[in-house]
Amino acid sequence: MIKVAQDTMSKQLVFSLLGLFLFSSFGRCLLEASPAPEGVIHVEVVRLRSNKGQVSCSLYASAEGFPKQVEKAVAHVLAPISEQKAVCEFPGIPAGTYAVSVYHDENSNGKLDTNFLGIPREGVGASNDAKGHMGPPKFDSAKFQLPGGWLNLKITINYL
Repeated sequence: MIKVAQDTMSKQLVFSLLGLFLFSSFGRCLLEASPAPEGVIHVEVVRLRSNKGQVSCSLYASAEGFPKQVEKAVAHVLAPISEQKAVCEFPGIPAGTYAVSVYHDENSNGKLDTNFLGIPREGVGASNDAKGHMGPPKFDSAKFQLPGGWLNLKITINYL
C-alpha cells in the first residue's frame, strides 16, 4: 500500500512538473507573441471646392518624408469625392504615433500641383488641421496617438 501511494505521488509530481514546464515555455511564447493592438484610422476630408478629381491621403509614422514624400508613408489611399467630401481609411494599423497629410488632386494627375514658387495650386491639409509657416506643416504639429481600435479624424482642406 505504501508503494502504491509513492507511485501515485511520483506520477502527480511528474505531471505537475510537466504542466509547469509546458505553461512556462508555451504560455510565455503566446504572451510574448501577442502583437500590438491594431486599429483603423478613419479620415473624413471636408471643404473640398469641387467634386473633381480625387483626394490623396498619406499616413506617416515619423517626420521622415512628411508631408510630401508619399513613398515614405506607411500607407497611402486615393479616395473618390462626393458632395465635396472624401473618406480615407487605413485599416490594420498598429498602435503608435502617426500624422496624416492630404491633398485634393483636382486634375487626377497623381501629384500635388504647385506654382513656380512651390506654393500648392490644389487644396492641402493635415491631421490636427496643422498648418505650416513659410512651408508645409511639421510632423509634430500634425501627430496623434492611435491606441488601437477605431480613430476618427476630420481634416479641412485649405486652398492657398
